[in-house]
Amino acid sequence: MEWIPQAPPFVMIDQLLDGMPARASFLVRQGHLFVAEGMFTEPGIMEHMAQTAAAGMGYKAAQEGKQVPVGFIGAIKRWELNELPSVGAEIITTAEVRNRIGNALVVSAVTMLGKRPIASAEFTIFLQENS
Repeated sequence: MEWIPQAPPFVMIDQLLDGMPARASFLVRQGHLFVAEGMFTEPGIMEHMAQTAAAGMGYKAAQEGKQVPVGFIGAIKRWELNELPSVGAEIITTAEVRNRIGNALVVSAVTMLGKRPIASAEFTIFLQENS
């Protein structure tokens, strides 16, 4: 994807479904870096959430004719995990900017498996200044 800095095998989104709030999907595949014992692991879900937010911000910047920003996670709060998705499952995450102060963003994210919320978190993301 042109809106995130990651490259395979570190890509945790397949498709950006909506801009901001961002919605992105990911099909859990056997052999993926973050699949263990047939399940997509906790770090994979966190990274999927962060990449969903990044893709949404990148898409918005591109629509505005701006350079796609690079962000760094400063903190993860309010992490809740209800269920790990298995190989073959498609998860969809919605990430929304709740607050912005300068180059610091507070983003909330919810990951769904079908109609069930399986994880949620709040990220503090710092955007790198473009030179």
